[in-house]
Amino acid sequence: MATAKAHCSFCGQEQGPDFPLIAGEAGHICEECVRLASQVVGSWGRKRAAAKPLQNLLKPAELKAELDRYIVGQDLAKETLAVAVYNHFKRLSMEGENPKMKGGEQDVEIEKSNILLLGPSGTGKTLLASTLARVVGVPIVIADATTLTQAGYVGDDVESILTRLMDSAEGNRELAEWGIVYIDEIDKLARAGESSHGTRDVSGEGVQQALLKLVEGSKIKLSAKGRKEQGDEQQIDTRNILFIVGGAFAGLEKLLAKRLDSRSKGIGFHVDFADPKQAYDQLRLFEEVQPDDLRHFGLIPEFIGRFPVITALHDLDESALVKILTEPRNALIKQYQRLFEFEGVKLAFTTEALNSIAKQAIDRGTGARGLRGVLEGLLRKVMYDMPSIEGASCCLVDEETANGDIPVSLSSKN
Repeated sequence: MATAKAHCSFCGQEQGPDFPLIAGEAGHICEECVRLASQVVGSWGRKRAAAKPLQNLLKPAELKAELDRYIVGQDLAKETLAVAVYNHFKRLSMEGENPKMKGGEQDVEIEKSNILLLGPSGTGKTLLASTLARVVGVPIVIADATTLTQAGYVGDDVESILTRLMDSAEGNRELAEWGIVYIDEIDKLARAGESSHGTRDVSGEGVQQALLKLVEGSKIKLSAKGRKEQGDEQQIDTRNILFIVGGAFAGLEKLLAKRLDSRSKGIGFHVDFADPKQAYDQLRLFEEVQPDDLRHFGLIPEFIGRFPVITALHDLDESALVKILTEPRNALIKQYQRLFEFEGVKLAFTTEALNSIAKQAIDRGTGARGLRGVLEGLLRKVMYDMPSIEGASCCLVDEETANGDIPVSLSSKN
């Protein structure tokens, strides 16, 4: 009598020369089912870990210390964000432990404080938001305001942001409702002028109006269209979702200078900004932003009122850019040094070279983002040749090579 062939107890596939099975006491399992089981068990672990992401909520000083590991400078913005995020998630944590806090005649209902970040491009607005979400342990969605339109028009409607948040939370609605939404380039939604009318603005003021419902806290129906997991429509409550918006607000400093300059006899063309007594530092200007200034810029009052916490980021100077190159945990210099280590080459930079790279990034006017472009242009040729050169062990970038006077080269010296 022929012996029955073993088969996988999960998928039923028979054992064969090309299909081995792992034997157990009461059955067998194949490689594919082992891999699938590993993915399922891993998702269970992630969901259990995410079920209570605020069990070990860091204090504001600890949150700032974590941000300092990844982001250089911007202490005012870090402190403001740390306090706002701590208060927001502390409220959620306390409401979870004491449901009576959610309502009642004698209870104080604490409203969430959404955040508005102002600062030039490349100063760390997006990095601050994403790092905060990673430290706190909640899902985050980073959206671009320029791609949003009102419902019914070509483009992404504002509800698509919540759909992406659900996907980031792997379909866990409870976790998504404790997430963070960061909308960049919010200044691009400003109206062309306070008196502009007669045409329908589907990507500016219209989007501001559409975002109000999301930001203020309401139950939004999510369509299954475009979602990873198709199914019935779900509702997501945005009352506990922290919204952070950011933008460069180019031109706002002129409005602020005009309002704050009380010493000059004239305004506009009559103000001499070359005069130290009348000149303003951009950081100090953005710190003085009032809701009325944002209204003059082109944001509607209803939208401004949903973001009570306003904080400013300032342009990065040469010393700050050098620190960004070398100090953070994922500093660019460390990244390139690791790439060179893969080829057995030690990459080193002189202090003068780092200063030169920072100056070139400032000239590009893109903040910290310009640093990678400068380094790529500087090291591109040597990275092209390096895998083909035998015996190279050292690469030194000094001031002359950083300035482009002579090309970067490899050597066999240690």
